[in-house]
Amino acid sequence: MILLHRYLIPGLWMAWFAYWCVCAADVKAARRYESPASRAAHLLPLLMAAVLLAIRNEPNGGWLFERCLPHTREGLWIGALLTALGLGFATWARVHLGRNWSASVSVKQDHELVRSGPYARVRHPIYSGMLLAILGTAIARGEWRGLVALLIVLAALWRKLRLEERWMGETFTLDYQRYRARTAALIPFLL
Repeated sequence: MILLHRYLIPGLWMAWFAYWCVCAADVKAARRYESPASRAAHLLPLLMAAVLLAIRNEPNGGWLFERCLPHTREGLWIGALLTALGLGFATWARVHLGRNWSASVSVKQDHELVRSGPYARVRHPIYSGMLLAILGTAIARGEWRGLVALLIVLAALWRKLRLEERWMGETFTLDYQRYRARTAALIPFLL
């Protein structure tokens, strides 16, 4: 059980991050991109959440390190499964988006509005996958810091999503309005 908690979930995240870094080299040039301050406004909270999830348990760390879920084998496996599913969904979306992808909010040269694959289900499947993976990691941790990290990431991605929505609406006008009207932002049929 300790191996699962200590190595499997961090290993999934490290493999996902390594893949992300390799793929970042093969993208289209940006025609419009967000300012460094805007990028920092969502990147810094994401880093803070990653630290919350990654640091070792602190015996005197306060309420963040207290358990909110019981420490069970089932909880660890459910958390690992959700983490893997979330990272897999985000990766599928990243592959499907292809060279249009960017870590920051941008509009690419010859940008295409992708509406197939995972983008037929939600407009921001990379964020959906990341949130599911963080939920899984938080469940496996079973501590309040996991819930706090999830809320921080949700707020940061929601801010980034709103900027992307505005830029995609300006770039693709009526096509994006129709896409927004029939496709949820993060959770199919809900949000």
